[in-house]
Amino acid sequence: MKKTNKLLLGLTALLLISTTITSCRGDSKSDKPQELGSKPDISAWEMENGFGMVKTKLNLPPINPELAKKGEKLFESKCASCHKLDEKYAGPAQRDVLRRISPEFFINMVINPDENIEKHPHIKELLGIYMLKMTNQNVNFNDARQILEYFRLLESELPSKTN
Repeated sequence: MKKTNKLLLGLTALLLISTTITSCRGDSKSDKPQELGSKPDISAWEMENGFGMVKTKLNLPPINPELAKKGEKLFESKCASCHKLDEKYAGPAQRDVLRRISPEFFINMVINPDENIEKHPHIKELLGIYMLKMTNQNVNFNDARQILEYFRLLESELPSKTN
């Protein structure tokens, strides 16, 4: 019986000490977990366009088939092992990607996947679905622009969106 009392007294003391330490840590914003349903601490621009080098809306000219052809080759060499055009694979289907995200988000994600995975709630959600991080393929702006052009061409061939 004495061992049980000592054990209870020890556990009570441990609980009291851990509660005191936890309550004295302060109220640092970085220590608080984000509450469910609360808005992430990112700007409206970042929410719509992701994190990366593109900080303003792109002024895209009409689709350039030659640029799109280069983008197709880049997609096949750098992206197709994880992304298919019309089916979910290791990552989301890509044919209609520009109906889901902005061109600016596309380029930012292709060039800067690591920061977007870390900070963007939509990308975190996709990580939860696919359980696989998009790898950084060391794509520069020109390559990303060519891949974007390929997806602009594919998007232009899709049936019109109906609301």
